[in-house]
Order: sequence, then structure tokens, then C-alpha cells
Amino acid sequence: MPSSTALSLRSYGPDASRHAHDHVQVVLPLAGGMHLEVGGRGAALDLAHGAFIAPGTAHAQAAPQPNCFLILDCGVDDIGAAACERLAGQPWLGVSPSLRHLLDYLHLRRQGSALPAALARHCVPLLLRQLAPDAPIAARLHRLLERVEAAPGAAWPVERMAAELHVSASRLHALFKRELDTTPQAWLAELRLRHVMDALAATDVPVATLALDGGWADQTTLTRAMRRATGYTPAAFRRARRAMQ
Repeated sequence: MPSSTALSLRSYGPDASRHAHDHVQVVLPLAGGMHLEVGGRGAALDLAHGAFIAPGTAHAQAAPQPNCFLILDCGVDDIGAAACERLAGQPWLGVSPSLRHLLDYLHLRRQGSALPAALARHCVPLLLRQLAPDAPIAARLHRLLERVEAAPGAAWPVERMAAELHVSASRLHALFKRELDTTPQAWLAELRLRHVMDALAATDVPVATLALDGGWADQTTLTRAMRRATGYTPAAFRRARRAMQ
């Protein structure tokens, strides 16, 4: 993850002084809502709406009810000048279904008021691609990530990923380290877990089927992975998400 880029959780109070900063800030809802004023324009942020704050733009917020927001701080280069100009002109962001799934996943994986560092590193490029699909994050690696994300349950050993990029396995590890600050195996494991968790929440497909389709050897392997990551078994996670909905 670039040194200028940070992902954090934040809760807001009833009022705050107007301020500005020299970097891009993206405000995305995890729970609750608030009123946000950006550059003299105000809107209500809720689970379906976020906001883009361009560098140097004065903003203030008011949140009388409990809330939790995901804050992405990054540079203009992380999104691209053209995308920043477009987003600054219309700072209110609609939360797409795919982005909502990602935000719900992050909310469930938080540890108190913070996100695990490895999870934040994994999700920054996913958020950047949601905001600006054309932003440069090493074009050939970006294309590989899209192919893997389209079929996360397929066999994706390091050798296959490297062959897709026409690089060596060591070069692939270096690309993942430089662009995502993780390894290919760790990135793939996090992606598979997120997809299975989405399926557990949205479908009644048996856990054993989801495990095999998601790339695990069996249901027991999936259960161990989910328990380590979330503290839930797949069945308990499904019940918890249904209760939330």
C-alpha cells in the first residue's frame, strides 16, 4: 500500500469544526449516518451514500446518532487526476451492491475501532478500483486481479498467476509486495473468504458446496479459515448476517 494511502474507521459526534486537508478523503458508511457539508454543499450520508472530498476542500459534519465510517485517505495519483476532477464535481457517492458487500465485510472484520492491518492493505486496491476503475496500479497486475476476482474458486497457484503475467514466481511476489504489500497466496485467501461470506449472507447454498466452489478442500478447511478470521463458523456467520438484515 502506498505510504500516502491509509484506511481507517471513524465515528463522528454531533458537530465538528470546518476543516480541510491536502489529500483526498473518501467517506464510506459502515453503520448509521450523518450530515456532511463539502465545499458549501450538504447531504445526508447513509448506508447507500458516501462522499468524496478533494484536497483543499473545506468540509464539516454532524452526526447526532451512533455511527461508523470507513475513511480512505490517499493521494490524487492513487485515483488519477481525471477521476479526482470528476468526483470533485459531484462529491456524493452512490454505494453500489458490490461496494456495499465489501463495506459490510469490513464492518464484520473490524477489531473494535480498527481494521486489521493486513485486511486494510488487501482492501485499499479494491476500493480504489471501485472509485476509479482506470486508475493505474500496475496495469498487468490489475488485469490479473480482475481475472482472479471473476473466478476466485478456480485453481490459482502462484505458478499459474506468474504464467498469466509472463513473469517468474519471484517477480510475481515482488509485484504483489510493491503494489499490494501482501503475497499472492494471502491476497487470494482473503478474496476467497470474502466471496464465501457474501454467499453465506445472500444464499441458502449448503456450506459444503460453498467450500468446494470457493477453492477449499472441504467444509472443515473452510470452517477453520472462517473461525480464524472472524471467530464465526460458516453456519453461525450466516445466522448472524440474517439477524442483521
